[in-house]
Amino acid sequence: MADFIVVGVSVRSGSPTALRWAADEARRRRCGLVAVRAWRAPRPPSAPGGHPPAVSRDVPGAFAAAEEKLSADVAEALGPDAKVECRVIKGTPVSVLLKESEGALMLVLDAPRSTDLKANTLLAHRLMYHVGCPVVVMPPALTLPGPGRAARIGKEVGTRIAKAAASAGRPGIRMPRQSN
Repeated sequence: MADFIVVGVSVRSGSPTALRWAADEARRRRCGLVAVRAWRAPRPPSAPGGHPPAVSRDVPGAFAAAEEKLSADVAEALGPDAKVECRVIKGTPVSVLLKESEGALMLVLDAPRSTDLKANTLLAHRLMYHVGCPVVVMPPALTLPGPGRAARIGKEVGTRIAKAAASAGRPGIRMPRQSN
């Protein structure tokens, strides 16, 4: 029987909601938690004419930086003392998560950041049909940040201005009383 939960951790967002949910679930089930991030070596920029530029790549250094970033993302979401095994694996997100979730109780993912179906690769959708364990995807309402205070105030002010402009100078609409 599986004794671990795998959580896919996004490079862009750090997947804090998925990490917190998976950690709570691992505590309830008294099992291990494995945070996984797919990694590919950075490509050097191409030069005019299609020839690669004379740039040295520090692939081992980039991989070590990816491992440190994953550990930092996990610590930020769960605290520095969280008991989580962090794995950075070379490959595509689909291939890495398929391999790492073999034998797992479940695979946990954050909702996609983009709702544009043309640009979105639908990682969770692609994994669902091939992975051998349940896939839990955090709903966008929990993972995507809502509007900030400034945006809420701006929306309220804009709404009031629009209403005032729409009713300005219309017969039958009373002007507010002015206090002395």
